Amino acid sequence: MSENIFDVVIIGGGPAGLTAGLYCSRARLNTMLIEKMILGGQVMITTDVENYPGFPGGIAGPELMERFQTHCQEFGLQVTTGNVENINDNGKIKELSVDGKKILARAVIIATGAQPRKLGVPGEQELIGRGVSYCATCDGAFFRNVPVAINGGGDTAVEEAMFLSRFASKVYLIHRRDQLRAISLLQDKYLDEN
Repeated sequence: MSENIFDVVIIGGGPAGLTAGLYCSRARLNTMLIEKMILGGQVMITTDVENYPGFPGGIAGPELMERFQTHCQEFGLQVTTGNVENINDNGKIKELSVDGKKILARAVIIATGAQPRKLGVPGEQELIGRGVSYCATCDGAFFRNVPVAINGGGDTAVEEAMFLSRFASKVYLIHRRDQLRAISLLQDKYLDEN
């Protein structure tokens, strides 16, 4: 076991984790990024990213994340794959347990991102990026002049439905209760627009 102490350990290899890795490694901090699965996070399942500056016409999600990784590693960011099982804050030194191994750090950045809640209906997994989307602001422009359906009745679902109404020919908001769970302000705004 090495007693190497990292200045910073970043948990999560999506856009936020990689950006933190870029800043830390550029600052010449001894930095380790730990990703549980594959680098890139949810962007890896995005066919076309059109809302990221600097790429007129868009860029494929995996290509964008590959560029993030290459850019970070130019400055010496160390990347490893593993599952962080535990973090102990021992004051100036934090001790992480990663797949049974100990990693020491002066600071820890947690950038584990988000995971969309899936319906689990037949065809959902196969159609991700080809009609099934989990981000209206990311993918809304792909649904110009076609009907779309949003599942849910909370704040996010209502906000996404209102956003998609700028593009889609018709927006269906499907939820399982007799009323929306979104805050009153959003409900009023949504009902006024529809």
